[in-house]
Amino acid sequence: MVQTIDFVYDFSSPNAFLAYKMLPELAKKHKAKINPIPVLLSGVFKSTNNQSPFKAYSENRQKTAYLTHDLHRFARRRGVSFHMSPHFPINSKFVMRGAYYASSKSWENKYIGAVFDAIWVHGQKVEELGVLTDILREAELPVRKIREAIAAPQTKQMLKEQTKAMVRRGVFGVPSMFAGSEMFFGKNSLGNLDLELALHK
Repeated sequence: MVQTIDFVYDFSSPNAFLAYKMLPELAKKHKAKINPIPVLLSGVFKSTNNQSPFKAYSENRQKTAYLTHDLHRFARRRGVSFHMSPHFPINSKFVMRGAYYASSKSWENKYIGAVFDAIWVHGQKVEELGVLTDILREAELPVRKIREAIAAPQTKQMLKEQTKAMVRRGVFGVPSMFAGSEMFFGKNSLGNLDLELALHK
Protein backbone atom coordinates (compact mmCIF):
# COMPACT_ATOMS: atom_id res chain seq x y z
CA MET A 1 0.00 0.00 0.00
CA VAL A 2 1.35 3.46 -0.96
CA GLN A 3 1.96 5.69 2.02
CA THR A 4 0.68 9.27 1.98
CA ILE A 5 2.34 12.34 3.46
CA ASP A 6 -0.23 15.03 4.23
CA PHE A 7 1.61 18.34 3.89
CA VAL A 8 -0.24 21.15 5.66
CA TYR A 9 1.11 24.50 4.49
CA ASP A 10 0.72 28.24 4.03
CA PHE A 11 2.90 30.13 1.55
CA SER A 12 3.65 32.76 4.20
CA SER A 13 5.95 30.39 6.12
CA PRO A 14 9.63 30.17 5.11
CA ASN A 15 9.85 26.91 7.04
CA ALA A 16 6.98 25.49 4.96
CA PHE A 17 8.86 26.50 1.80
CA LEU A 18 12.00 24.65 2.92
CA ALA A 19 10.04 21.56 3.96
CA TYR A 20 8.25 21.60 0.60
CA LYS A 21 11.59 21.54 -1.18
CA MET A 22 12.73 18.51 0.83
CA LEU A 23 9.57 16.40 0.67
CA PRO A 24 9.81 15.08 -2.92
CA GLU A 25 13.12 13.34 -2.21
CA LEU A 26 11.73 11.88 1.02
CA ALA A 27 8.57 10.71 -0.72
CA LYS A 28 10.61 9.12 -3.51
CA LYS A 29 12.77 7.28 -0.97
CA HIS A 30 9.71 5.65 0.60
CA LYS A 31 7.58 5.46 -2.56
CA ALA A 32 5.08 7.72 -0.80
CA LYS A 33 2.57 10.21 -2.19
CA ILE A 34 2.50 13.87 -1.10
CA ASN A 35 -0.96 15.30 -0.42
CA PRO A 36 -0.74 19.13 -0.12
CA ILE A 37 -3.33 20.68 2.22
CA PRO A 38 -3.51 24.49 2.14
CA VAL A 39 -4.62 26.35 5.26
CA LEU A 40 -4.74 29.94 6.47
CA LEU A 41 -1.94 30.22 9.00
CA SER A 42 -3.57 33.32 10.51
CA GLY A 43 -6.66 31.21 11.19
CA VAL A 44 -4.59 28.43 12.71
CA PHE A 45 -2.84 30.90 15.01
CA LYS A 46 -6.12 32.51 16.05
CA SER A 47 -7.73 29.15 16.84
CA THR A 48 -4.75 27.82 18.80
CA ASN A 49 -3.62 31.01 20.55
CA ASN A 50 -0.30 30.71 18.73
CA GLN A 51 1.84 33.14 16.75
CA SER A 52 4.82 33.30 14.43
CA PRO A 53 8.17 32.79 16.22
CA PHE A 54 9.39 36.00 14.60
CA LYS A 55 6.49 37.83 16.24
CA ALA A 56 6.76 35.93 19.53
CA TYR A 57 10.46 36.80 19.83
CA SER A 58 10.34 40.18 18.11
CA GLU A 59 12.00 41.87 21.09
CA ASN A 60 14.73 39.24 21.37
CA ARG A 61 17.25 40.19 18.69
CA GLN A 62 19.48 37.20 19.42
CA LYS A 63 16.58 34.78 18.91
CA THR A 64 15.28 36.38 15.69
CA ALA A 65 18.84 36.59 14.33
CA TYR A 66 19.26 32.88 15.05
CA LEU A 67 15.94 31.97 13.41
CA THR A 68 16.97 33.82 10.25
CA HIS A 69 20.43 32.25 10.29
CA ASP A 70 18.91 28.79 10.72
CA LEU A 71 16.69 29.25 7.67
CA HIS A 72 19.63 30.23 5.47
CA ARG A 73 21.86 27.49 6.88
CA PHE A 74 19.20 24.82 6.30
CA ALA A 75 18.77 25.96 2.69
CA ARG A 76 22.48 26.35 1.97
CA ARG A 77 23.43 22.91 3.25
CA ARG A 78 20.73 21.29 1.14
CA GLY A 79 21.39 23.25 -2.03
CA VAL A 80 18.07 25.11 -1.95
CA SER A 81 17.80 28.66 -3.31
CA PHE A 82 16.29 30.79 -0.55
CA HIS A 83 16.07 34.49 0.27
CA MET A 84 14.16 36.00 3.16
CA SER A 85 11.27 37.88 1.60
CA PRO A 86 11.57 41.68 1.77
CA HIS A 87 7.78 41.70 2.24
CA PHE A 88 7.74 39.43 5.32
CA PRO A 89 5.34 38.97 7.07
CA ILE A 90 3.33 37.85 4.06
CA ASN A 91 -0.41 38.36 3.60
CA SER A 92 -1.19 35.07 1.89
CA LYS A 93 -4.99 35.05 1.76
CA PHE A 94 -5.24 35.42 -2.04
CA VAL A 95 -2.58 32.85 -2.91
CA MET A 96 -3.97 30.40 -0.36
CA ARG A 97 -7.43 30.69 -1.90
CA GLY A 98 -5.74 29.96 -5.20
CA ALA A 99 -4.06 26.94 -3.60
CA TYR A 100 -7.40 25.64 -2.39
CA TYR A 101 -8.82 25.98 -5.89
CA ALA A 102 -5.75 24.21 -7.30
CA SER A 103 -6.21 21.20 -5.00
CA SER A 104 -6.30 17.89 -6.90
CA LYS A 105 -5.98 19.60 -10.28
CA SER A 106 -3.33 18.43 -12.73
CA TRP A 107 -1.46 21.73 -12.34
CA GLU A 108 -1.59 21.90 -8.51
CA ASN A 109 2.14 21.24 -8.01
CA LYS A 110 3.04 23.78 -10.69
CA TYR A 111 0.95 26.40 -8.86
CA ILE A 112 2.47 25.59 -5.46
CA GLY A 113 6.02 25.67 -6.81
CA ALA A 114 5.48 28.92 -8.72
CA VAL A 115 4.06 30.78 -5.71
CA PHE A 116 6.57 29.42 -3.18
CA ASP A 117 9.48 30.37 -5.49
CA ALA A 118 8.00 33.79 -6.21
CA ILE A 119 8.01 34.60 -2.48
CA TRP A 120 11.09 32.82 -1.11
CA VAL A 121 13.44 32.82 -4.10
CA HIS A 122 12.49 35.91 -6.10
CA GLY A 123 11.10 38.16 -3.35
CA GLN A 124 7.92 39.06 -5.22
CA LYS A 125 4.95 40.66 -3.50
CA VAL A 126 2.21 38.12 -4.15
CA GLU A 127 -0.32 40.10 -2.12
CA GLU A 128 -0.67 42.35 -5.16
CA LEU A 129 -3.04 40.72 -7.65
CA GLY A 130 -1.21 42.27 -10.60
CA VAL A 131 2.04 40.66 -9.50
CA LEU A 132 0.28 37.36 -8.87
CA THR A 133 -1.27 37.49 -12.34
CA ASP A 134 2.17 37.87 -13.90
CA ILE A 135 3.46 34.91 -11.86
CA LEU A 136 0.56 32.72 -12.98
CA ARG A 137 0.91 33.76 -16.59
CA GLU A 138 4.65 33.05 -16.62
CA ALA A 139 3.99 29.58 -15.15
CA GLU A 140 1.36 28.98 -17.86
CA LEU A 141 -1.41 28.46 -15.33
CA PRO A 142 -5.14 29.21 -15.92
CA VAL A 143 -5.01 32.84 -14.82
CA ARG A 144 -8.66 33.77 -15.35
CA LYS A 145 -10.04 30.73 -13.53
CA ILE A 146 -7.67 31.19 -10.58
CA ARG A 147 -8.48 34.90 -10.30
CA GLU A 148 -12.21 34.10 -10.35
CA ALA A 149 -11.78 31.44 -7.67
CA ILE A 150 -9.76 33.81 -5.47
CA ALA A 151 -12.64 36.31 -5.58
CA ALA A 152 -15.38 33.71 -4.99
CA PRO A 153 -16.96 33.72 -1.49
CA GLN A 154 -17.27 29.93 -1.68
CA THR A 155 -13.50 29.49 -2.05
CA LYS A 156 -12.89 31.77 0.91
CA GLN A 157 -15.36 29.82 3.05
CA MET A 158 -14.10 26.39 2.04
CA LEU A 159 -10.50 27.36 2.84
CA LYS A 160 -11.64 28.52 6.28
CA GLU A 161 -13.43 25.21 6.83
CA GLN A 162 -10.35 23.25 5.78
CA THR A 163 -8.25 25.32 8.18
CA LYS A 164 -10.63 24.50 11.04
CA ALA A 165 -10.52 20.81 10.12
CA MET A 166 -6.72 20.79 10.32
CA VAL A 167 -6.82 22.52 13.71
CA ARG A 168 -9.17 19.78 14.91
CA ARG A 169 -6.62 17.28 13.65
CA GLY A 170 -3.97 18.85 15.89
CA VAL A 171 -2.31 21.45 13.66
CA PHE A 172 -1.05 24.55 15.49
CA GLY A 173 1.38 25.86 12.87
CA VAL A 174 3.03 25.05 9.53
CA PRO A 175 4.60 23.11 8.08
CA SER A 176 2.79 20.15 9.61
CA MET A 177 3.18 16.72 8.05
CA PHE A 178 1.12 13.63 8.76
CA ALA A 179 2.03 10.00 8.15
CA GLY A 180 -1.07 8.12 9.16
CA SER A 181 -2.12 9.47 12.56
CA GLU A 182 1.36 10.76 13.43
CA MET A 183 1.99 14.50 13.09
CA PHE A 184 5.40 16.06 12.49
CA PHE A 185 5.78 19.82 12.91
CA GLY A 186 8.43 22.00 11.34
CA LYS A 187 11.20 21.47 8.81
CA ASN A 188 13.45 20.03 11.51
CA SER A 189 11.04 17.12 12.05
CA LEU A 190 11.66 15.71 8.57
CA GLY A 191 14.17 13.24 10.02
CA ASN A 192 11.52 11.81 12.32
CA LEU A 193 9.05 11.66 9.43
CA ASP A 194 11.66 9.69 7.50
CA LEU A 195 11.94 7.19 10.36
CA GLU A 196 8.15 6.88 10.63
CA LEU A 197 7.75 6.16 6.93
CA ALA A 198 10.51 3.54 7.13
CA LEU A 199 8.59 1.70 9.86
CA HIS A 200 5.63 1.10 7.58
CA LYS A 201 7.31 0.10 4.32
